[in-house]
Amino acid sequence: MKIGIVSDSHGSTNAIDRMLAHPAAQGVMLWLHAGDITPDAEYLAMMTEGRAEVRYVAGNSDWPEPGARYDDVVEVAGHRIFLTHGHMYGVRFTTKPLCDAAAQSGCDIAVYGHTHVAEISPGRITVLNPGSVARPRDAMQGSFLIVELERGQKPDCHLIRFA
Repeated sequence: MKIGIVSDSHGSTNAIDRMLAHPAAQGVMLWLHAGDITPDAEYLAMMTEGRAEVRYVAGNSDWPEPGARYDDVVEVAGHRIFLTHGHMYGVRFTTKPLCDAAAQSGCDIAVYGHTHVAEISPGRITVLNPGSVARPRDAMQGSFLIVELERGQKPDCHLIRFA
């Protein structure tokens, strides 16, 4: 199953539109938005309605709202994905607490945002950060991830940069 991972759109629906127009985004069945800003994830859901499911969590720049989720576990193609923004796990310094939380939730993949720096780190827990679609700190171009998931296989991950 082809999934897309995006984070830190910070109100830029224009960046989401450019991401969705990228050829790599075609055929995505599930989008994960790792926070900042939740209305952007709702916009993504509206723009992909009928073509893809969208799951998202709140980040540190989101206003607290009743029922806001800061962590979620998503099951897809035999994998369990721990989805969070990451600010509550100290990801600016280390991903160990994030990996511990993912392992405690029985997940083999941990997805986070917050740092605006892309990461693909395979291991016992595959750690993924799509960087920022709108405000990257590791390049001049926004980024997102495309991940192919198959039961019993390691995730096939691709970082996509776009202008």
